[in-house]
Amino acid sequence: MLFTDSYHSIDNASEYLFKSKGSKFYAYSYPVFSEEEIKEKLQLLKQKYPDASHHCYAYVLHYDKSISRANDDGEPSNTAGKPILRQIQKLDLTNTLVVVIRYFGGTLLGVTGLIEAYGESARECLALCRISKHLIYERYELSCPFGLEKDIYKLCKQFQLHLSVKQNQECFCAEIKIPLQQTGTFQQELKAYYQVSIKYTGIE
Repeated sequence: MLFTDSYHSIDNASEYLFKSKGSKFYAYSYPVFSEEEIKEKLQLLKQKYPDASHHCYAYVLHYDKSISRANDDGEPSNTAGKPILRQIQKLDLTNTLVVVIRYFGGTLLGVTGLIEAYGESARECLALCRISKHLIYERYELSCPFGLEKDIYKLCKQFQLHLSVKQNQECFCAEIKIPLQQTGTFQQELKAYYQVSIKYTGIE
């Protein structure tokens, strides 16, 4: 069940270098939209820093934040990935990946030191990003007999919606996206248009 009609994500990639007791932490943040895209980003960074001690990361995906992952990549459990993830969550972000690459400097930082270093690296890296609010949309397919499509156009104009006409030999058919906050009112208004059929096709 959704409790919000919008989400926040970063608009741009960024990078930040953090140093602690000789260790270097190269932090990178990216707007991402799939786990495949995340794998590609991680692979590119591993190619760029093949001799790094650790490639730690965290990410959150989808409008409802239904996927989140944290990876310590060999650091003590919950000292790297989780601190990175917390920084993403503190800003209430989704569709966001943060990777922190460590070069060991010869001095052990301890559990507390690692948590602070990875968390600070991620926080400063995200601070360099622009954050935008995005509305959540539901997608619908509207259809009616040919000659009555004026009802669909009238309804879309009323709600200031863009429609995309689909090729269909049997009836007039179009796809629309409507902000989640308007769907209740939209469906109520639709009842007045008896010839218009509606089919829910997804959310984004």
